Amino acid sequence: MGTNVVPIAKSLHGKFYTGNCYIILHTAEVKSGTRGHNVHYWIGEEATEEDCLMASDKAVELDAVLGSHAIQYRETQGEESDKFLSYFRPCIIPVQGSFSSHWRRSGDECDGTMMFRCEGEHVARLREVKFSRSSLDHKATFIVDTPSKIFLFSGCNSCVQTRAMALDVIKHLRETQHCGRCDIGIIEDGKLAGDSDAGEFWNLFGGYAPIPRDVPNANNGEPMATSPKKLFWINKRNLAPMEAHFLEREMLKSDRSYILDCGAEILLWIGMTTLVSERKTSATALEEYVHLQGRSSIGHTVIMTEGHEVADFKLHF
Repeated sequence: MGTNVVPIAKSLHGKFYTGNCYIILHTAEVKSGTRGHNVHYWIGEEATEEDCLMASDKAVELDAVLGSHAIQYRETQGEESDKFLSYFRPCIIPVQGSFSSHWRRSGDECDGTMMFRCEGEHVARLREVKFSRSSLDHKATFIVDTPSKIFLFSGCNSCVQTRAMALDVIKHLRETQHCGRCDIGIIEDGKLAGDSDAGEFWNLFGGYAPIPRDVPNANNGEPMATSPKKLFWINKRNLAPMEAHFLEREMLKSDRSYILDCGAEILLWIGMTTLVSERKTSATALEEYVHLQGRSSIGHTVIMTEGHEVADFKLHF
């Protein structure tokens, strides 16, 4: 893809190549009868820094065309927001490589075996994992997609909602990857007696062997430590820290942009009188900040213009 922006055919919506970045516009009518816009830019785990900067630039340009009323969301592979995932039912499908390789590889998707881990209660979070017995655990559901049959393995500690969504994902894979001509096998963790699907499934891994017990999360039951909030104003891509015991809305000036780092999420606020060029500089500063902090995969990063703030931002002032 390089530094070019190209439209994606509707038939490929929901398929995201890990070596690329994508821009998604979602428009919906809000209660007042006006239209609300969400602009998401998605960053694949193998995308270049150049592509990341291009995506943030183009998201700013798209927002400007929409009257600077859109909320922009930075989405990273594996840490997507529920809002973003809800646009692609039943799931998004991560694909190794880049979009440009699609045309060379189209038609080959069903030639091999792929394995996915599926989690989530409200939206399906699908992640490709190594095709190996060691990838299995009792907490999640797993999909093994072979040329002739798709298997669903439900961990004994997985929830009913996740199992139902995983089955929807399998039906989607059967229709889109196998032209509707593919058997489905259902395997319940720990239930093997006389089950032909289970026999086929474990033969893929060289025969049955027990899965190790789940290791408890070290933080289980313990509240996550919260980082102190940090506010910076952006001065030509440089971040100037603002010292304040309490954050007040009057601190924000309409001709400047600010980054509010709350630890679990980073919020970029852009003053209403800033130029498009300054907004691009601010978006670039945000990208540089998350990279320098070693937090490129942070889950929640939101960009908003003055007067169109999200509720999370307002809570801090």
